[in-house]
Amino acid sequence: MVISMSEALIEIVADPAALRWRAMVPDGSAGVVSLRPVVALGPDPPPRLESGGLELSLHVEPAWRQRGVGSQLLAAARAQAAGPRLLADVVAGSPGEAFCRRHGFRHTGSRRHDLLTYCDVHGAWLGELVDTEHAGYRLTHWTGDLSAAAGVDELLRRPSSPGSALLTVAEAGGGGGPAAFAVAVVGDSDPPRARQYGPAVLPGHRGHRLARWVNAALVQRLRTHHPHVNEIETVTAEDDARLLAVREHLGFRPFGRTNRYELVLP
Repeated sequence: MVISMSEALIEIVADPAALRWRAMVPDGSAGVVSLRPVVALGPDPPPRLESGGLELSLHVEPAWRQRGVGSQLLAAARAQAAGPRLLADVVAGSPGEAFCRRHGFRHTGSRRHDLLTYCDVHGAWLGELVDTEHAGYRLTHWTGDLSAAAGVDELLRRPSSPGSALLTVAEAGGGGGPAAFAVAVVGDSDPPRARQYGPAVLPGHRGHRLARWVNAALVQRLRTHHPHVNEIETVTAEDDARLLAVREHLGFRPFGRTNRYELVLP
């Protein structure tokens, strides 16, 4: 797709496999937009990893702002988006908020971004957390690539394989099934970073410190399977005090706050 503008010719170049589109000008790139699936944890039985929509990341080079480049990139992404909605995390008070409102996004809440870097993790302490027994429960792991609306039980029945996702589950003894779980997905960011979702603890299993247990095990296993990844990012609603406390105990530290905007797709 080529867009004629007064300043130059802008070509939108698509990389469908990566869900990424670039706005190219004679001097290089004027902007980029990308989409990635958002994993939503369904803690109520049966526990599932569901597609919560597509996360939108859009950047326009400063010299090309206010020229319609962002609108064209958004249009290109929307035309190929397969999902119920687009989600965007935008810094409060930034021009991105006005952009979202202008294109029909609605504000749905505030979120805190936390980051764990492995240089701040004491390996022996993490190992003690993972090795601590939790009577009536055992840890199970799976690695591979996530499929849409995958059930946790279903994934655990599949053989592990190389992939971008790691799932850690605390299973109840006696065939009780998953009691708590967390998942991490490794992206292609620079520096290498994984996005963590959860942990989620199912009703009837709360009060046993399972969230901290599965989260510690996930951090430890992520380091083993993806040693090039040095950071783990999480995003949490600011009113979720329980989950924030679990992550802070493991060493996650806040590094930003954003407002979430949502656009329902036709």
